[in-house]
Amino acid sequence: MSSTNYKIAGRLDATTSSAHRLALQGLPSGDTDSIALDLSALDYVSSAGLQILLLCATATKQKGGGLSLIDPKTQVLGVLRLTGLMPPPSAKSLP
Repeated sequence: MSSTNYKIAGRLDATTSSAHRLALQGLPSGDTDSIALDLSALDYVSSAGLQILLLCATATKQKGGGLSLIDPKTQVLGVLRLTGLMPPPSAKSLP
């Protein structure tokens, strides 16, 4: 199986989510079972945008692959962690 890359920039909200949904729906097909989303230029994600990410994660999981969220900005990372799309930072043991 293989992976494909997709970059999301600006805002992922009710206005832009439809276009991204259509683009992402077709990516986990054929031999492609995993998607790497480059979020380095994503400034904002709304609940509509989170829905797109969850749908994408579900579609890749059903194909036996996965969804990787690459380099989100701090404000986007906080939202992704709150929703469980990205794990919280590892707890470090104190000396």
